[in-house]
Amino acid sequence: MTSYLGRRVLQSLLVLLVMSFVIYGLIGLMPGDPLDIMLASTPGLTPQAVARLRAIYGLDQPLVLRYWHWLIAALHGNLGYSRLHSVPVMAVLLPALWQTTKLMTASFVVSVAGAFGLGIVAARRPGGVADGLIGLLAFGGMSVPVFWLALMMILVFAVQLHWLPASGISTVGEGGLLDVLRHLVLPVVTLSLATMGGFIRYVRASMIETLRMDHVRTARAKGASERRVVLVHAFRNALIPVVTIMALSFGTLFNGALITETMYAQPGMGKMIYDAIQGNDFNLALSGLLFATMVTLLSNLVADLAYGWLDPRIALK
Repeated sequence: MTSYLGRRVLQSLLVLLVMSFVIYGLIGLMPGDPLDIMLASTPGLTPQAVARLRAIYGLDQPLVLRYWHWLIAALHGNLGYSRLHSVPVMAVLLPALWQTTKLMTASFVVSVAGAFGLGIVAARRPGGVADGLIGLLAFGGMSVPVFWLALMMILVFAVQLHWLPASGISTVGEGGLLDVLRHLVLPVVTLSLATMGGFIRYVRASMIETLRMDHVRTARAKGASERRVVLVHAFRNALIPVVTIMALSFGTLFNGALITETMYAQPGMGKMIYDAIQGNDFNLALSGLLFATMVTLLSNLVADLAYGWLDPRIALK
């Protein structure tokens, strides 16, 4: 296990290094740069001053050399300054990361818990009434556009019923724990409904296949209760193919749900990366995209480790 974990960590670091070069190169090839935007607001600069500024910012150097200087600085914890916010990148990245952590973790837990419960209920009697209603809910969640769902949630619960706030992360002048939780309810429910449908279909299909296996029929023949058959003998084996889907989905969620964050004015990772790319804030966009890559790699590693826990026959060597 230790050697396997060490190899996977080294592989992840190598992939992260390659992705950092790829993302840096793609951003560097984008039309315009931060200096061009700066010069647009001060058209009176002389060519000599422009050349001096390019030398100061390192924009006169080859792309590979600029990447090397950035990599050395990043390894020392210096990710540069944000052009849009005029502060170090970490000062912008950490608050967005914290907001995304709250939003995405809560929605992931809710969607997974709901998918497990509804998927098991649907799989016990395929083709029944419960299976049909749950399938309708799943396909509805997968089909409804997120922005429309967010608008309906705001219209019903914020505008009509006045139960929950429509946007923001806290009320000005309050900011207590209960107030923060109230502002998270609508975004979390929206994201959970949007992602739960796919999870339900995967859990249902895996549970139906597992319930038809020989060891499940043997457990029933020995007189095991239906609850023990479903939760002990079938559920754990059914989780093995589902874990990969959920782990990858968690990495995708953690990158930031741009539409949901925009609709509810949540300053998370997705909106931060989008605004950084639109504003040619290269340092902020690069750091956000690399962190999203790192979370995806970590999610894959957790999924592989979960295989060994769910099925002891799988040896991680």
